[in-house]
This record gives sequence, structure tokens and C-alpha cells, in this order.
Amino acid sequence: MRYDMGDANALKVRINKIIGQLNGVQKMIEEDVPCKDVLTQISAANGALHRIGLLIVEGHLRHCVREGIEKGDADVTIENFAEALEYFAGMA
Repeated sequence: MRYDMGDANALKVRINKIIGQLNGVQKMIEEDVPCKDVLTQISAANGALHRIGLLIVEGHLRHCVREGIEKGDADVTIENFAEALEYFAGMA
């Protein structure tokens, strides 16, 4: 999948935030923070990853699927989109 620079930069910003959250989780574990607090932070990072996945699926639909249909490759395009959805669903 190709991204325009705005999409790629927005994803990078989100990924960097998640990296920060995960670094925070590591620090919390090292500092023996209560499990509930660590799990809350892990849940937040997981939710953020899920949102990135949704953005990528949406981008695939808006860019790759549109382009494939416009080029007349509807069957292959739909098959590829279904595969992308299957990967995304498996992330849960």
C-alpha cells in the first residue's frame, strides 16, 4: 500500500505515541507499579494500535480499492481488500 506524505506522517506520529506508551509500561513494570495501572496502560496502547489498523484499512479502501476498480481490476481488488480485512480481524 502506498501512502501520501500526510497519511504516512500521521501514522508515524501515532506510532511514536504508542512507542512512548510502551516505554511507559516498561518503566511501570521496573518501578513495580500496581498491575491494574500497568494493564490500563497496555489497554490504551492496544486501543491505539487498533485505531492505526482502522486507519490503514480505511486508506486501503480509499486509495488502493478505488485505484484497482478504476483500472478495471475489480475482482482482484475485492479479493485483496477481503484479505486485508481478514488480517485486520485477526489482530484482535
